[in-house]
Amino acid sequence: MHFRLAHTELAEANAFVSRYHRHHKPVIGHRFSIGAITDAGNLCDVAIVGRPVARKVDYRTTLEVTRLCTDGTPNACSFLYASAAHAGKALGYAVIQTYILESEDGASLRAAGWKVAAKSRGGQWSHTDGSPRRKDQPTDPKIRYEKTLS
Repeated sequence: MHFRLAHTELAEANAFVSRYHRHHKPVIGHRFSIGAITDAGNLCDVAIVGRPVARKVDYRTTLEVTRLCTDGTPNACSFLYASAAHAGKALGYAVIQTYILESEDGASLRAAGWKVAAKSRGGQWSHTDGSPRRKDQPTDPKIRYEKTLS
């Protein structure tokens, strides 16, 4: 199947995430969002790309795919991971990253040329102001994938 890349507004991407994502909720902000459109003209996958969530990562040089969500269309995730990296490079970013649950296989990321950069223990932590984080999303161990853009 072939895909066409399309810009998506955050509201449209978040609506798609609300409908299809297995374990994450919509996001508050982004740098940009993109979608994969099938030959039939249907939106089948969205990627929401924003600043890095970890506060010690340089947001001037690094992008993070904060949500990638599909309706199950084969190869759409790899298409959007590759497209997000291409867009990030065009915008002058040096690195793009994302986190997946340790229980996920990462095949779409590897197919798009991303590499494992680190593993986290998972768990719960507090915001810098001491307020608790959301409890409605997974706290399982995660794997960070990266792609160097420059």
